[in-house]
Amino acid sequence: MEPKADIALIGLAVMGQNLVLNMNDHGFTVAVYNRTVSKVDNFLNNEARGTNIIGAHSIEEMVAQLKPPRRVMLLVKAGKAVDDFIEQLIPHLDEGDIIIDGGNSYFKDTIRRTKYVESKGLRYIGTGVSGGEEGARHGPSIMPGGSNEAWPYVKEIFQSTSAKADGGEPCCDWVGKDGAGHFVKMVHNGIEYGDIQLICEAYHIMSAGLGMTPKEISEVFGRWNEGDLDSYLIEITRDILAYDDEDGEPLIDKILDTAGQKGTGKWTVGSSLEYGVPVTLISEAVFSRFLSALKNERVAAAKAIKGINPIIRGNKEAIINDLEQALYASKIVSYAQGFMLMRFAAEEHRWKLNYGSIALMWRGGCIIRSRFLGRIKEAFERRRRLKSLLLDTFFKRAIRKSHKPWRRTISRVVKAGIPVPAMSSALAFFDGYRNEWLPANLLQAQRDYFGAHTYERVDRPRGEFFHTNWTGRGGETVSGSYNA
Repeated sequence: MEPKADIALIGLAVMGQNLVLNMNDHGFTVAVYNRTVSKVDNFLNNEARGTNIIGAHSIEEMVAQLKPPRRVMLLVKAGKAVDDFIEQLIPHLDEGDIIIDGGNSYFKDTIRRTKYVESKGLRYIGTGVSGGEEGARHGPSIMPGGSNEAWPYVKEIFQSTSAKADGGEPCCDWVGKDGAGHFVKMVHNGIEYGDIQLICEAYHIMSAGLGMTPKEISEVFGRWNEGDLDSYLIEITRDILAYDDEDGEPLIDKILDTAGQKGTGKWTVGSSLEYGVPVTLISEAVFSRFLSALKNERVAAAKAIKGINPIIRGNKEAIINDLEQALYASKIVSYAQGFMLMRFAAEEHRWKLNYGSIALMWRGGCIIRSRFLGRIKEAFERRRRLKSLLLDTFFKRAIRKSHKPWRRTISRVVKAGIPVPAMSSALAFFDGYRNEWLPANLLQAQRDYFGAHTYERVDRPRGEFFHTNWTGRGGETVSGSYNA
């Protein structure tokens, strides 16, 4: 029988089903398989009824449906399941065939898998797919990386099914070799953590500090969504805060304040530590979720520790206008840190990342899609080797306009005892980054005092290291074995 399928997909959970239907809508014939084979029949008899989607009850049957070079996409849980399916697929594939991991895999696993699959004569792609259920169905952001030779064989499928930015440009392009695609997706998710935390802090300020109702706060987010903060996350926040439960009361007030996560934020923070990049805002967003999970301890502490009255007094509209500017400035810092992390990782792994293209890929379809990303694309078009968004002309002007309202906001909420870890860490990073001098000279002196770790001098060339016998009792031996 002549193979009919352009691509196969393994994993018929919500994302898998919707992505398959999306591909079908764009004229591609898809073969589907699921480890629980009853899901294949259920899918064909319901959501996929009347389509050209082909069902398979075994990997062998699925592969037999594919045109060469065979393209098999996995949308399964990250980790062992991906490795298991790779091992099951390899015996059925021929040289040049392509295995695609579309899940949220750790980028170092993708580096390892790319090398392994290529050693078998096959090609491998690790691609981030962002946009949730709606994005998968109608157009996600797709961030592929892996075997460079594989890109021409998936380009049409991926770019056709991806979201489209203004002007019809696909929110999908080749990111780079081995784990580059999954690294960019990881940073995307880290920025998503930061965006969400910043929005939650703004909500907290208006709710606890200004005593506003969810509907009143929803109206504010609605106004913000018409300006510089226009984004998917602001839009859904507006809708969430306006939503009433069956009894007519705001549903948001009935949701327990403990947050979950799937791990990609922690991966971003871990990478920032590994590469020495101060991704402070995303780190605070991750830690805030940890803190929220300590619900019982927080309830007990609230009774045991007398707090400050959180009410913020003053002109409400002026306070909200300042808050809008503080949120915008903090968002700039969040993205500046994320792109800084990508730059350091690209140097480490020799990835040739196109940062303007990455901003375009995030412009539509994905969770962090926003008007703001168009400005980032323009920044990298102006200066391709831009070291930080904070140095771009547009963003320098934006911060200049926002930094006083930003400082007023932080001052108000600190006095009111309202925690804003992401917003305040963003301001601390900005002030640290723009300062020519920081007190690390004292830090280096302390390290040299207790551990003979040496220091550099301002009156000598960089790269020359010195040690001082601070007490007169030490020797001249210096330490070079570890950093503290």
